[in-house]
Amino acid sequence: MQLTGKITRDSLMTLEAYSKWRKEHKPDVIAHRKRRSVALGDHVTLQFEDEMTIRYQIQEMLRIEKLFEDEAIQDEVDAYAPLCPDGTNWKATMMIEYPDVNERQRELARLIGIADRMFVEVEGHPRVYAIADEDLDRENDEKTSAVHFLRFEFTPPMAAAIRAGAGVKLGCDHRNYPAHMAVPAETLAALAGDLH
Repeated sequence: MQLTGKITRDSLMTLEAYSKWRKEHKPDVIAHRKRRSVALGDHVTLQFEDEMTIRYQIQEMLRIEKLFEDEAIQDEVDAYAPLCPDGTNWKATMMIEYPDVNERQRELARLIGIADRMFVEVEGHPRVYAIADEDLDRENDEKTSAVHFLRFEFTPPMAAAIRAGAGVKLGCDHRNYPAHMAVPAETLAALAGDLH
């Protein structure tokens, strides 16, 4: 998988080439994704996306759905490529996970608005709250979605502080899911590379 800085239809592998690549490299991608994941409490996980995680997601969708026509491939690129950070932000897929179906339904009703209450706090700077679900509305009056897409937009001084090694906290101040934690050093090192 070649990282080009921009995901386009022409920069993706064919289904045959990806099948061969996947056999050898899937463990590397899983390890990469794990470094970029943060569990916040017991039920919320943020997967911070980058070009590799999004390319992998697109290639997996093409493989699973056996898509090879240009228009279908372009639809996948259009759906996922905006989830790549663009130098001034971090973008994450937030998953709310409850194994029990009944508990999940109950908690998703209690967690309406949670995506807007997610924040990143860079040492010495004010909190940055997530800009959530820019693609479409993922909740209604009865419940929130189990999956949300978040963008944390940083000022140049914040980005410089992160790159210089400032401590960073990830948190949520939703009344039904208060949580915060320091972003682990290995994860922070990976995420600092997203900022130019």
